[in-house]
Amino acid sequence: MSHLLKPLEIKNLKLKNRLVMPPLATEKSKEYGRISKELLDYYDEKSEGGHISLIIVEHAFVSEEGRASKGQMSIADDSIIDDLKKLANIIHSNGSKAVMQINHAGIKANKENTGLDPVGPSLLEGENKELSIEGIKDIVEKFKVAALRAKKAGFDGVEIHAAHGYLLSQFFSPITNKRNDEYGGAVLSRIKIHLEVIKAVIDAVGKDYPVLIRFGASDYMDGGSTIEDGKVAAKEFQKAGVDILDISGGLCGAVVQGLDGQGYFAPLSEAIKDVVSIPVILTGGITDASVAEKLLKEEKADLIGVGRAILRDSTWAKKAIESLK
Repeated sequence: MSHLLKPLEIKNLKLKNRLVMPPLATEKSKEYGRISKELLDYYDEKSEGGHISLIIVEHAFVSEEGRASKGQMSIADDSIIDDLKKLANIIHSNGSKAVMQINHAGIKANKENTGLDPVGPSLLEGENKELSIEGIKDIVEKFKVAALRAKKAGFDGVEIHAAHGYLLSQFFSPITNKRNDEYGGAVLSRIKIHLEVIKAVIDAVGKDYPVLIRFGASDYMDGGSTIEDGKVAAKEFQKAGVDILDISGGLCGAVVQGLDGQGYFAPLSEAIKDVVSIPVILTGGITDASVAEKLLKEEKADLIGVGRAILRDSTWAKKAIESLK
């Protein structure tokens, strides 16, 4: 059997193949982050036929101060749960599994959108407020209740966003984390907030509910986090109870200058896969089913995320699967 077509079971999450649609911000939400008909139609189109085994829905903000953009989706209060149920139901009715990604933008939040000063691990050129210990604890709690909302809305799992220069990525990176307390310095201190978020989320949703983390395992920048840092962190995330590691870039984002070709994060996902036993997702420029198949065969990852190709062509997954049968 094709590697891409093999099923995979993680706790209660039964995946019929190894194909994942990664979270791609659409900016289609309404005012206050409410879910629009346009957003529902978008996910209906992308999940049609159920050819994509797992759809990770784009990041939703856990609190208004952590909102990344005007059109971002909210998961910041209980009033959104009914709307989220509609989204989960559409994806399920088409035959795919659905995971909700939750996020805090940190210093990447825009005061023009939120009306609030951005917060981050450290004060950077006076552009943001440095989080106090109490502020960190409050954000951990916000992630916790957001994860519970995702479960109540019927999603099959929740993904903590710790990549692409958002808040948890900012704590992981020595470039943006200059703290001298328990949350700064060595790798284990810089991921203290990650481990607290993971514990809080699992406490809320239960140990049988799948928890993923999108992890920016390297900044690919001078003075930033390295692959070695990423390996240390990944092992701790597994110990903390994370079920799937979704590997991407840190402060560099999802696209890295100098990294090209299909599966350009493969060296990163392979390094992480070598030190953990939980499934690893690889994304990054993959457009051909044959390449996805090769990456799985060579054990660069356990699951393959295809974003931009599916964004351009909603029938990509159907054609890819047919080509491998």
